[in-house]
Amino acid sequence: MAPSEKNEIENFIRLLSKLPGLGPRSGRRAALEIIKRKDQLLTPLRESFIEISEKIIVCENCNNIDVISPCSICTDVRRDESIICVVEEVSDLWAIERSGAVKGYYHILGGVLNALDGVGPDQLHINNLNKRIKENQVSEVILALSATIDGQTTMHYLSDLLQNDKIRISKLAHGIPVGGELDYLDDGTLMQAIVSRTNTD
Repeated sequence: MAPSEKNEIENFIRLLSKLPGLGPRSGRRAALEIIKRKDQLLTPLRESFIEISEKIIVCENCNNIDVISPCSICTDVRRDESIICVVEEVSDLWAIERSGAVKGYYHILGGVLNALDGVGPDQLHINNLNKRIKENQVSEVILALSATIDGQTTMHYLSDLLQNDKIRISKLAHGIPVGGELDYLDDGTLMQAIVSRTNTD
């Protein structure tokens, strides 16, 4: 194998190893499998990567990722406009959507408050959340944040910020373990946590 060819393969392995759940060894195994199945995997993946890199955009309303803005969720008129479910990341939105428990709309914060990492309210999509609540007939905000310290700190901050007589502020209930992240929960547990949600006060 020529040195340049080896460098290209090593670079491919290095990039795969950066993906969540993959390390150097698993990245190497994944790379080898993809390369061995060039027609079935490598070529379709290449074409898909090019296509998605050209079309993917962030929703101007909820910060979801899609190929249109507003996204397909925000433009779905069948949804309940009185409910906004607030989540930390896109992966949390996908997890809740998979459970089918939320019939309203979403708002992605883009993270949680973390003083050590310098993440304050200005670094999150909180102002846009306030704007959406005021401009729409929202009667409930579901704070579907992870049961981590930072997630709960963010929940309390938002609960105090958004609290008024016209809006119910609720949080996830049963089945969410302390320190648990939503993306790792099974659909049944997540659905039960949303259905059994309680007020934050």
